[in-house]
Amino acid sequence: MVIAARGVRLTLGQGSGAVEILRGIDLAVPRGQTLALLGPSGSGKSSLMAVLSGLERASGGTLMIAGQDFTAMNEDALALARRGRIGIVLQAFHLLPTMTALENVATPMELADMKDAHERAAAELEAVGLASRLTHYPAQLSGGEQQRVAIARATALRPALIFADEPTGNLDAATGEAILDLLLARRAETGATLVTITHDAALAARCERVVTLADGLIASDTSPA
Repeated sequence: MVIAARGVRLTLGQGSGAVEILRGIDLAVPRGQTLALLGPSGSGKSSLMAVLSGLERASGGTLMIAGQDFTAMNEDALALARRGRIGIVLQAFHLLPTMTALENVATPMELADMKDAHERAAAELEAVGLASRLTHYPAQLSGGEQQRVAIARATALRPALIFADEPTGNLDAATGEAILDLLLARRAETGATLVTITHDAALAARCERVVTLADGLIASDTSPA
């Protein structure tokens, strides 16, 4: 299992102001699976993704990610554990505005001390159809192109896990469909596990497994026909 969560809890705030966001999540995800997280706003989807990706520390329970005990790590250790193992694609793209598309993709590889980072970044951008946009800055790219850069950046290090939080939410229907096709194709190429948050039932139906959250708990766990 690339994700093994048992009794995972997340509480924000302290004392009388404490709010329990996740109330005991049990989730096991095998390597290579595609999983969609559904649920209404406030159900805990984004918080669960933050905990599973190491962006937020769980308040309780046990959590093993790609063989590592995330519950035993501090923030610095979690940051190191994410590097090269976890890729994240967000709805708002989160590209660095002062860097070109090439630099946005190359930077994580440089941080991982990979040789020929710029050459590899160029190959990754070519793979997502952006060979002619390497020197363009995010402001010079369309929303779909920015998300392609974000996908190239997230998958360049061949992570075992890819998390995507509403990756098509800022895109029109046709562009969103193309981006979803690309994300699933890149996942298939690398053999990674994909966990995506979505409100789109059609998107969820393209995943092998659909987990629905409600009030910080798993309400259902199904496999679409």
